[in-house]
Order: sequence, then structure tokens, then C-alpha cells
Amino acid sequence: MGAAVLIGTGAGIAFFMLVAHLGGKPIVIAAVARIVVIADFIFTATAVVVQPITGSLLVWQVGYSFWDGWIIWSIVLYVLTGALWLPVVWMQMRLRDLAAKAAAESTPLPNEYHRIFWLWFAFGIPAFTAVAGILWLMVAKLQIAFF
Repeated sequence: MGAAVLIGTGAGIAFFMLVAHLGGKPIVIAAVARIVVIADFIFTATAVVVQPITGSLLVWQVGYSFWDGWIIWSIVLYVLTGALWLPVVWMQMRLRDLAAKAAAESTPLPNEYHRIFWLWFAFGIPAFTAVAGILWLMVAKLQIAFF
């Protein structure tokens, strides 16, 4: 469930942020980014905490070894996702604030907004791919070597 929430929330957040950005209206971007930040804290952060707990319980209950290659690779991808997600949360908050300021002042989005948006996009692609990989590994349970 945690992986499904992570991939679903990630896809939804990326879609809404991208569509708002492409519209180019600071007031819309600010509103969408505000909701995205809230969603990230409610859904993504919760899944990030619950995923290793429920995953570990399932591994233990079903009798898998934590040393199975697919489990180790899932953990590696999970850590990679977290390392990418933490800066993304900051970027989303900064995008929200920059867009809100532009909307309040009736000015165009500043260059900093555009720079951070493309950085957010660049971080999001490997993070989303890693979560998709985790989900695939958990379903396929391939006998793959880690070393």
C-alpha cells in the first residue's frame, strides 16, 4: 500500500504542478503548489514512514530474507528516493512562495522560479522512476544478486 500511495501521490503531484506551470499564471501556480505541499506532507510523508515498517513486517511474516537481492535493491531505491524527495519538498515550498509573491505583486514569475521548477522536474524523474522500480521489484520478486 505504501508504494502505491507513493507512486500515486507522486504522479498526481507531478501532473498538477506541471499543468499549473505550463499555464504560466502565478496565482494558479501558487494555489496548486500550496495544495501539492499539503498533499506531500499528508500522503507522501506518511507513506515514507509507514513503508519500511510494513515492508519489514511483511518480509518477516512471509519468511523472506532481508538479504534477497530484490529486497536489498528495493531498499537502495527507497533511500535514493528519499534523498531526492527531501530537496523536492523544499523546492515545492519555494515555488509556492515565489508564485504567491508574483501573484500578490502582479508581476511575472521570477527567473529563480523557472530555475527551481526545472530542478524540481529533474529531481522528480529519477525519484518517480525509483518508486516505480520499488513497486516492480515488490511484485516481481526477481532472484537478482545485489553484489
